[in-house]
Amino acid sequence: MKMHEYQAREVLARHGVPFPPARVAETPDEAEAIARELGNKVVVKAQVHAGGRGKAGGVKLAGSPGEARELARTMVGSLIKGRPVREVLVGQAVPIGRELYLGAVLDRATKGVSMMASATGGVDIEEAARSSPDAIVKVAVDPLLGLAEYQARDLALAVGLAADQAKVFRAIAKTLFRAFLECDCSLLEINPLAVTEDGLLIALDARMVIDDNALYRQPSLAALRDTSEEDPAEVEAQRVGVNYVKLDGNVGCIVNGAGLAMATMDTIKLHGGEPANFLDIGGGANVEQIGAALRIILKEANVRAVLVNIFGGITRCDIVAQALVDLIEERRLDVPVVARLVGTNAAEGRQMLTGTDVSLATTMSEAAKRVVCLAGESRQVAR
Repeated sequence: MKMHEYQAREVLARHGVPFPPARVAETPDEAEAIARELGNKVVVKAQVHAGGRGKAGGVKLAGSPGEARELARTMVGSLIKGRPVREVLVGQAVPIGRELYLGAVLDRATKGVSMMASATGGVDIEEAARSSPDAIVKVAVDPLLGLAEYQARDLALAVGLAADQAKVFRAIAKTLFRAFLECDCSLLEINPLAVTEDGLLIALDARMVIDDNALYRQPSLAALRDTSEEDPAEVEAQRVGVNYVKLDGNVGCIVNGAGLAMATMDTIKLHGGEPANFLDIGGGANVEQIGAALRIILKEANVRAVLVNIFGGITRCDIVAQALVDLIEERRLDVPVVARLVGTNAAEGRQMLTGTDVSLATTMSEAAKRVVCLAGESRQVAR
């Protein structure tokens, strides 16, 4: 779950990270009033779940309340990286001497957390990571032991801070790591962490991503979720209780079990196709959930054929077949569908689909080969 900048700032500020004063505005009038309150010179920042806002025109300096109003009028309602701007953050401008980067990310390779720092923070941090990976220093942190003092000191030395600044940096780094763990983050970063012209360290931007699997124990953070910024299909999938991730191919997949879903996608690619999604209905899905999962896939314009691959255990094959029959009766199946039903009540499920437009296959390889062929034929017809 991604959080807006202003939400991430509020969370980190509660943990003790210093930020300049800022407030959210939904209208130009509100932006002007906030700018007047903060002391005229402010920065106006579009609040969208997209990186690189600065280069896309989503971060602007305003020298007066009137200019802040005009910037807010231009931003609110516009699109930044394809996402609509509904509100802006108006914050006190800070005279910047240097821009640093500080972040923490879940690192599966080390089975822990990687803390990262760079002396070249700001809008070009992604480019720096690609072109000069050595510019970003990493330390592997054991979640049980926490960020050690020597690790925080190594990060401070790597970004070239003076002794008094390094002490503040170490404190911020430890606070960031503590917030990362307490909030169940998969990513938490401050960019830039500014060194002001007076030599003070202050965070100017924050990015926070919460692990969806931990939201049940983070109710206060889950309440901040902005579903309008997310893919509608993925939001609907979460509502009905299935696991869905959109991909770029044209073969829709409905499978029970994450391992089988991965194997199904691999088999589709083996036969020259490209999966349009990962969708795991899990164990014990009912007719309504399976029907909802099918509707999610069928709404995607790039889907040219659908593969239903079920190895029935807790999930019964006849329940899956009933969901397909219901969609046929609703005239919702407007692309070819191949079904491979094996396991619990497989014979009953196959019998229910006999005589319908659903193509039945016996093996996964046969099903994948057939659906890839049908997707290619469907694409030719669409053209």
